[in-house]
Amino acid sequence: LKIREVLVDNGLGSRVIITTRIEEVASIAEDGCKIRLEPLNNHDAWLLFCRKAFPKTENHMCPPELHQCGMDIVNKCGGLPLALVTIGSLLSLKPRNKKEWRLFYNQLISEVHNNENLNRVEKILNLSYKHLPNYLKNCFLYCAMFPEDYIIQRKRLIRLWIAEGFIEQKGTCSLEDVAEGYLTELVRRSMIQVVARNSFNRIQCLRMHDILRELAIFQSKKESFSTVYDDTHGVVQVGSDSRRVSVLQCNSEIRSTVDPSRLRTFLAFDTSMALSSASYFIFSESKYLAVLELSGLPIETIPYSVGELFNLRYLCLNDTNVKEFPKSITKLLNLQTLSLERTQLLNFPRGFSNLKKLRHLLVWKLVDATYKSLNNWESLEPFEGLWNLKELQSLCEVRATRDFVSKLGNLSQLRSLCITYVRSSHCAQLCNSLSKMQHLTRLHIRAMNEDEVLLLDDLMLPNPLEKLDLLGQLSKGTLESPFFTTHGNELLQLELSRCQLTVNLVAWLSKLSNLTELRLTRVYTGQQLSFHANCFPNLKKALLWDLQQVNQIYIQEGALSSLQYLHIDSLMELRDVPTGIEFLRSVKEAYFTMMHSDFVRNLRTGKVNHIPKVYWSTQGKFQSPVSQ
Repeated sequence: LKIREVLVDNGLGSRVIITTRIEEVASIAEDGCKIRLEPLNNHDAWLLFCRKAFPKTENHMCPPELHQCGMDIVNKCGGLPLALVTIGSLLSLKPRNKKEWRLFYNQLISEVHNNENLNRVEKILNLSYKHLPNYLKNCFLYCAMFPEDYIIQRKRLIRLWIAEGFIEQKGTCSLEDVAEGYLTELVRRSMIQVVARNSFNRIQCLRMHDILRELAIFQSKKESFSTVYDDTHGVVQVGSDSRRVSVLQCNSEIRSTVDPSRLRTFLAFDTSMALSSASYFIFSESKYLAVLELSGLPIETIPYSVGELFNLRYLCLNDTNVKEFPKSITKLLNLQTLSLERTQLLNFPRGFSNLKKLRHLLVWKLVDATYKSLNNWESLEPFEGLWNLKELQSLCEVRATRDFVSKLGNLSQLRSLCITYVRSSHCAQLCNSLSKMQHLTRLHIRAMNEDEVLLLDDLMLPNPLEKLDLLGQLSKGTLESPFFTTHGNELLQLELSRCQLTVNLVAWLSKLSNLTELRLTRVYTGQQLSFHANCFPNLKKALLWDLQQVNQIYIQEGALSSLQYLHIDSLMELRDVPTGIEFLRSVKEAYFTMMHSDFVRNLRTGKVNHIPKVYWSTQGKFQSPVSQ
C-alpha cells in the first residue's frame, strides 16, 4: 500500500522504477516522480537489522547480551539499507554469542572485502567510485584521511585540495570556486554526506559514511595514495612508498616506518602526540612536503629548518602555543594557506611579504572565551608589504593602521576581510579602499573600542556582499549609506553589535528582505521590538543578544515565516514570552539563555510547545531542554 502511494497512476498499468546514487540522473525525472532516500535513522536501522539478524525470533527481538555489539554494527552501517540487510542476514547464520559477534564486528571491513556474502556491498559501492570522473577520484580518497565520523569543514577541505594540486583552473573561475563545484558533485553522487548548511543553503561541513570511508582507505593503500596511521591496537607499518600520511593515533615512534624523502602530506589528528616523534624527519628530511597540518598539537616553537620545505603550500597550526616564527619562514615562496587561529603568534618576521602566492592568511588570538567584550580576540599586526600579497583571497583578522588602510585597495582579489581596531580617522580611507574590491563577499569591521564611531556614511562596494558584520558605534548616516541603499537588499547574513541605534530597528532591517541570518548584540536602546506581518520572509536564523532595554517583543502572524532557529540571550528586562511566538510554526530550535526568572516561569506555561527543541537558562545556569 505504501509503495502504491508514491507511484504515479498514468493509466498504463506498468511501472518502471529506476534507482541511482547520482542526483544528475534523478533530475531527468519530473519532480512528482522522484523520491530521495535518506539514510535510515537509528530506530529504523535497528529494526531492519534485527528483522534480518533474528528472522525466526518473536518480534525479531535481539538478545540482551548481543544488544551493544549489534548497536555497534548498526552504527558502522550508517543507515545504509544495503549494508544492514546483507550484514544482518549473514549474522542470522552465526552462533548467537557475544564473543562471535564481537569478533565479526572487529573484522567487519575485512569481511566486506573477503566474504562472498558481503562482497556485493563492496562491489556496488566500488562501482560508484569507479564511475567517478578522474578529477574527482583523488578528492574522494582524500576525505578518507580524516578520522571516522570526523566533521570536515568545507573551507578547510577545499584549501587542502588546492594545495595538493587536485583542482584545475577553469576559465576565469577561481580555484576555490572550481573546488566547491567538485565538492557539490561528490555530494550529488552520494559519495560524501552533508552534515550542515548555512542559512542560505551553502555547504558548511561534511563527513564520510563509515563503510565508504573504509573502502576508500582500502583503495588508497592499493593505489599508494595515502596511509592512515593508527596504533591504538598495536604496531602499524606505514609503507615506505606512502606519500600522504594521516596520523589518527600515535603512541609510538612513527619515523622508522616512513620514507621522509617521499612524504608530500602529513596530517596529525592526535592532539596528544608529541611533535618530537615526527618533527625531525618532517622539518629536516621531508623536502618535498606540500601539506602540513598540526592543529591542536602541544607545539611552542617551529624549527628553523621549516624554511627548507620549499614546496610547502599549506601550513596549519591552529590551537597550538606557537608564539613566533623563525626568520626562515620567509623562504616558503610557494605557501598558499597559513592558518594560525587561536595561537599566540600575531607578528611575522621582516620579509614575510615575499610570500607572493599566499591566498589565505588566517591569524587571531583568543583573549576572552566568553565573547562578551568587543575585543575578545586580538588580530594580526600588519607587516611591511602586506598590501603587496595580491593573490590574497582571505585576510582574517588584521589590525587597522593608517598606512595599511590606505594601501588595502591593492588587495583586489580579496573575498573575505576581517579588519579590527578601526578608528574614526581610518574610515574615509577604508571606504575608499573597499570601493576597489570587485570580489569581496564577506566583510567584518570592528571598532577600536565602544567609544570609537565607525563613520561609514560613504561606504560603497562595486558588488553585493553575502555577509556583513559591523561591530561598534555607527554614525547616523551609515544605515542610509550608498552600500545599503544599493546592495542592502541582497545581503544574506548581517551582524550588528554595540551600535547603540535609536531608530525603529526592525522596521529598518525588514527592508533587507533577503536576509537569511541576523545577529543583533547590544544594538538598540528602545524598549519594544515589533515584527510586522510579512517581514523577514527568508530569515532562517535570528539571534537577539543583550538588548538591555527591551521589555516587549511582538510578532504578528505572517512574520518570520521561514525562521528555524531562534536564540534570545541576556534580555533581562524581558519578562514575558514574545507575544505571537505561537505563529512561528517553522522554528525547530529555540534558546532562551541568561534570562530573568519571571521569563523562564512564563516560558514553561506551554507557549512554546510547538517548538521541538527549547533550551533555557537563568543567570548563566544552563538547564535541561524544556520537555516537548
